[in-house]
Amino acid sequence: MDNGSTSRNGGLVHLDDVHKTYRSGEMEVRAVRGVSLDIQQGEFVALMGASGSGKSTLMNILGCLDRPSAGRYILDRSDVSGLDRDELADIRNSKIGFVFQGFNLLPRTSALENVELPLLYGKHRLSNAQLREKADAVLASVGLQGREDHHPSQLSGGQQQRVAIARALINDPEVLLADEPTGNLDSRTSVEIMGVFQQLNERGITIIMVTHEPDIASYARRNVVMRDGLVQSDRAVSQPLDAKLEAQKLMSVDESPKM
Repeated sequence: MDNGSTSRNGGLVHLDDVHKTYRSGEMEVRAVRGVSLDIQQGEFVALMGASGSGKSTLMNILGCLDRPSAGRYILDRSDVSGLDRDELADIRNSKIGFVFQGFNLLPRTSALENVELPLLYGKHRLSNAQLREKADAVLASVGLQGREDHHPSQLSGGQQQRVAIARALINDPEVLLADEPTGNLDSRTSVEIMGVFQQLNERGITIIMVTHEPDIASYARRNVVMRDGLVQSDRAVSQPLDAKLEAQKLMSVDESPKM
């Protein structure tokens, strides 16, 4: 297998002329039309674009939820382009953490048990004590100490998303994929969640985030914009917004005297 381009540049993600075409009867939809993209270990990338731009299709390919119709996808030096469904599931479980707009938590299950869930399906068998210890640690890393036994209905939207982020981190993934992670949150809570992502990124975790909101994308270090199935622009964010500072600004506005 020739994956020299990945090993040379140390890239975690390498897309080489990736296409995705959907067929429905006589109809043919070219959702992705030849995307080449490299993402390095430790980057924080916002993937942007209007509805129909191809960003969701590309996210599905990056997350090994779908395969390209043509082109190559190298993830962590392995060509995953032609893997079958079971092999893709193994890659997802071991290398990718997912965060969704809708949280996707089990309602009758505690935060701790929601976070432990991926480990129950993993290949490594841990004791109950080891499960608890690892889940406690990732919940603490997203600021949820003391909330381990709370059910989703006892948590705010922001706290539920933190549980979802902790669940995505439990298998120590190579990359965290976040699909519109602030879509169901208010402005202040969105800034808090961006703060969590920035802290994780500072620890070296690679994050790829789909968003249609430019203000949310400005917290990332790099913005990739898609249009009509192609990358329209790809630029570094010279001065990403600092979520801690933005949260302080929102707090000072709320605390200012009302006329």
